[in-house]
Amino acid sequence: MNYNLNQTTGQEEKKSTLKAVKKLLQLISHEKKNLLKALVTILINSGLLLLGPFLIGHTIDTYVRTKQYHGVLVFSGILLVMYLITLITGYTQTKLMGGVGQRMLYTLRNAIFNKLQELPVGFFNQNKAGDLISRVNNDTDKLNQFFSQSLMQFIGSIVTMIGAGIFLLVINFKLGAAALLPAVFILIFTAVLSPWVKRKNAVNLKSTGGMSAEIQESLNNFKVIIAFNRRDYFRKKFDEANRQNYKTAIGAGLANNIFMPVYGMLSSFAQLIVLLYGIHLISIGEFTIGLLVSYLSYATNFYNPLRQLAALWANFQVAMAGWDRISQILSLESDLQQVKAEKQEPGAALLEFRNVHFSYDQNQEILHNISFKLDRGKTYALIGPTGGGKTTTASLIARLYDATKGMVLLNGRDIRSFTPEERTQKIGFILQEPFLFSGTVKDNILYGNSHYKDYSNAQLEEVIHASNLEELLAIFDEGLETKITSGSDSISLGQKQLIAFMRAVLRKPELLILDEATANIDTITEKLLSNILKKLPKETTQVIIAHRLNTIENADEIFFVNSGEVTRAGTLSHAMDMLLGHKRVS
Repeated sequence: MNYNLNQTTGQEEKKSTLKAVKKLLQLISHEKKNLLKALVTILINSGLLLLGPFLIGHTIDTYVRTKQYHGVLVFSGILLVMYLITLITGYTQTKLMGGVGQRMLYTLRNAIFNKLQELPVGFFNQNKAGDLISRVNNDTDKLNQFFSQSLMQFIGSIVTMIGAGIFLLVINFKLGAAALLPAVFILIFTAVLSPWVKRKNAVNLKSTGGMSAEIQESLNNFKVIIAFNRRDYFRKKFDEANRQNYKTAIGAGLANNIFMPVYGMLSSFAQLIVLLYGIHLISIGEFTIGLLVSYLSYATNFYNPLRQLAALWANFQVAMAGWDRISQILSLESDLQQVKAEKQEPGAALLEFRNVHFSYDQNQEILHNISFKLDRGKTYALIGPTGGGKTTTASLIARLYDATKGMVLLNGRDIRSFTPEERTQKIGFILQEPFLFSGTVKDNILYGNSHYKDYSNAQLEEVIHASNLEELLAIFDEGLETKITSGSDSISLGQKQLIAFMRAVLRKPELLILDEATANIDTITEKLLSNILKKLPKETTQVIIAHRLNTIENADEIFFVNSGEVTRAGTLSHAMDMLLGHKRVS
């Protein structure tokens, strides 16, 4: 399945903005009450602001021109109370939307992270971690900024603009139509350029993710860069990513600021039209000075929000571009779906490959029509040349991937019918490159093991002793409390493998896969591991991938994996003959 987010961008861009907004609102549907409260405050705020110019015009025509100062004072008091109310409603709206924005940010990041937890290994093979981090951090923050700072301004500007437009038309339709004429050109201009602005912002967000990915990749491999003295390569790669991000940021900045000057120019034209036409109407007795003052205020109230919308619309396009990148992840579904459990086959082997084919993509098949069985309590070895398919076979056993064709059965059932919890409890996998989390040895060996999560150190040490792992724990100076730092640089690669070994054994799996699990440890510790493996429960099945002969010499059966085929190799000497024969041919 194609999980490459960068390849699906074009499809996502075809979605309408309206659909994107609806999908986003569904995600924050639990905020309906707060959004409704904020909307009410916006309507009150905008309504009072729109009523102000009418009262001012009425006061000028009725009281100022006739020098009735008592009426002026009364209406001044009314206007003061109105503006105080708008101050309170404005603060309330800001507070409400600030909370909505932060909760939405929390919800979005949780939703993305939970979705990432559901996606298979193939997804992470096709996408760079730095880009994913940028989507979780940067793109969600763009949405938060729009919701907490711009959304209510956006809605308030629209409400004010519509209300002002209605007042303009009601007071004098001809003058109102003339005043609103420039707005038609603004709408056309916005409709034409908005998709272009969104694309520019999408490209910029993508380049930001690419730069984040480049930084992370370079820092993760900084030891190699230092060892080979290739800081120049690091600088060159970063400079390319940074230059690309600079170019896209300039493009996005120009696109985001293109609305403001155009809106400002057309707004000035509208006010000029109102002033000239209004003076003409006054001269022929169809208009009053007070109404002209009100009219100019309403024209300002119509076009000033449009100016604000110029900036807010650009923010909206940035937010929607970020949402497109976020929704790409949220819309993905894992191809490792659980199927309905069928009746278990009686007397079945612990694990069986039945006519299995596999490919990472549609272009090249890695495994071809593989069939074999693994019985309970036996030790199996997978040997073969590098790139022959050993780790791929082990990954299918652990269901890190699904077979393209054929079936993998566990305990006589389709392995796809087991829940992830059931499967990982039955199958332990010690990876060639074990990954540890920041924390302690205890935190890492208990990762994913809910059975011992509440155990004290003393209780856990008893379990470790019962599992014959105490000699491995003794290798660490501070035992269970040995610190594991970010990147696990505080301990050796061999020690990492020992922690991964303890983590897997403590789960008491029915099937234990060791992918080059002793590749980075000394011969004495390897002997220690060998003794521990011998003391595992008799029903535990082991699958060992290794190149050292002493690691596989006690295997009950050896499989030779090469060119996508798995062949029974019989004895160790026969297996070595096959391996040497392959090397001579190649």
